[in-house]
Amino acid sequence: MRIAVIGSGYVGLVSGACLADFGHEVTCVDSDDAKIAALKRGSIPIYEPGLDQLVAKNAAAGRLLFTNGLDAAVSSAEAVFIAVGTPSRRGDGHADLSYVYAVARDIAPSIRRFTVVITKSTVPVGTGDEVERIIREANPDADVAVVSNPEFLREGAAIEDFKRPDRIVIGIEDERARAVMTEVYRPLYLNKAPLIFTARRTSELIKYAANAFLAMKITFINEIADLCEAVGSNVQDVAHGIGLDKRIGGKFLHAGPGYGGSCFPKDTLALVKTAQDYGSPLRLIETTVAINDQRKRAMARKVSRAIGADIRGKTVALLGLTFKPNTDDMRDSPAISIVQGLQDGGALVTAFDPEGMEAAKACLSDVIYAPDPYTAAEGADALVLVTEWDAFRALDFPRLKSLMGNPLFVDLRNVYRRDLIARHGFRYVSIGRPTEDIAVALSSAAE
Repeated sequence: MRIAVIGSGYVGLVSGACLADFGHEVTCVDSDDAKIAALKRGSIPIYEPGLDQLVAKNAAAGRLLFTNGLDAAVSSAEAVFIAVGTPSRRGDGHADLSYVYAVARDIAPSIRRFTVVITKSTVPVGTGDEVERIIREANPDADVAVVSNPEFLREGAAIEDFKRPDRIVIGIEDERARAVMTEVYRPLYLNKAPLIFTARRTSELIKYAANAFLAMKITFINEIADLCEAVGSNVQDVAHGIGLDKRIGGKFLHAGPGYGGSCFPKDTLALVKTAQDYGSPLRLIETTVAINDQRKRAMARKVSRAIGADIRGKTVALLGLTFKPNTDDMRDSPAISIVQGLQDGGALVTAFDPEGMEAAKACLSDVIYAPDPYTAAEGADALVLVTEWDAFRALDFPRLKSLMGNPLFVDLRNVYRRDLIARHGFRYVSIGRPTEDIAVALSSAAE
């Protein structure tokens, strides 16, 4: 099948490469000439494990092409995916659909036979209706079926998610699109990935509802973590205990500094705005958004309290800057609020991240970037684990203690145990687990 993918960012490039790997003939189109030139050279603009090899393999086989020539790609395609960004709109938090609508206008003149246009971008309810209206207005002769096919890709595991999905949601209004979409995903038949066909507006809402629920689950366990700290409980044990209930499940019950990234922050906010527009407010999601925003800043206060009342002139070393491991994505990362909060208190911040430091430089100022964790920790008054990269799971604590000015380790991802760190002479602070003071007090009370 001949497929065009409009937009060669994260979703477009991963989707295009995976579809080509299925055996389809895929042309990725982007208006950024520099990006297309780089992709033709084999240079990948994002960090995603395995993506560079997948792109190189399928480009070499002739199944994956890159171009800025929209007309040729669209006119020859049986299916056209729209995979451009939908960031939060400045000022009101709604999803900015200008890129999606621009693509709809641009591709309309090139539709010369029956074509299925698939919105892969995350879009609010009703966007497919508007995309169809724009195409038909720009090209009244267009024989087109507009489909919603939201992505459910986790950064750092996107290829696996695309090839072995939990589900494939497809929203259609024209039954002719069913056969085309079934053929697009036919290579996944052996994996028994369920194709869920539904109405287009329902499909659009499924994506937002899924992300909002996961964000709410993260926020729930973060609030439970705060309570655990207050009463001397262990949030990891609480999460394990409730997660064994199959109605709840154990995923997304890991307490931490709050969610970030390219999806949850903007999608929860866009869903809130959509609900308000329709007069059906989502109070749980509104609260989730507010709590998560507050939590990120609260992490800077947590570090400050661990160091002492006044952090002015203190040095704080951060391990990890990206919102999660195995990506270079800094969008809405908790590290941004943590750095800003520490700097507001007068602290000097050093940092190391395996992949995210170049991206961090665009959104953080006055940070000293180090080539490795140990250089970052030199002379530091606190070492803070912000992102749980594998590279930070077996740190050399004797070496760190010899380098730091004060042996304080703040673990915002609960990667370590207090007893293991304490034996190296460190004071250890984590999320939702008893502090040393509370642990001692509880032990005394038990006696």
